[in-house]
Amino acid sequence: MIFAAGLGTRLRPVTEKIPKALIEVGGKPMIERVILKLKSAGVSEIIINLHHFPDKIKSFLNLKNHFGIKIEYSIEEGQALETGGGLKKAAWFFDDGKPFFLHNVDILSNIDLVKIMDFHLKTNPLATLFVQKRTSSRYLMFNEDIQLCGWTNKKTGETIISRNADTSTELAFNGIHIINPEIYNLMKMDGKFSIIPAYLSLAKNHDILGYQDNKAGYIDIGKPESLIKAESLLKMWHD
Repeated sequence: MIFAAGLGTRLRPVTEKIPKALIEVGGKPMIERVILKLKSAGVSEIIINLHHFPDKIKSFLNLKNHFGIKIEYSIEEGQALETGGGLKKAAWFFDDGKPFFLHNVDILSNIDLVKIMDFHLKTNPLATLFVQKRTSSRYLMFNEDIQLCGWTNKKTGETIISRNADTSTELAFNGIHIINPEIYNLMKMDGKFSIIPAYLSLAKNHDILGYQDNKAGYIDIGKPESLIKAESLLKMWHD
């Protein structure tokens, strides 16, 4: 699944005319880069949640013949449902019982998705989250067994503890997940909600693991200055 429903408010005024997903980075729209990355990892079917200029995204993908894979849409009318609500609305798509990738459209990374999936299949948690030791205002907290055990906001001082840990490591989340469809039987929230509080609640009794790769390149293309940095990163990755 690709999250592409956001308004892209930090990228205004560009996103007043086109959705964030269609902003080009290195000559390719963000959504094209994410689709091709997922496809190269063996993905053959994708669902994309849409809210802001959905028809423009659908038209672009039609022009590209969906990049040769099956693409479905989860249209969020009225309001965007945020990450948790968006994931829950697309539950019908994941009916084969197999774990699936969830990738934010504005995340650019050269992380090896096949390796993350291999890790997930071996450990079989409810979800695996790509994390790094990097500077952020908010961190997920993991215990010695890399199980999610809490969350903290360095700006506000707010901290949520899901499970007790002798020691914990603070790591930044990079917007790429692998999720077992079993999560749909466990998420109690409905409507518009964020996935992080849902993860924290579920982490009390279920394994949600971190996959740490500090060497992988990563950037959240949420601000205009990030676009410039992303261009130089792509050159470093020999795109």
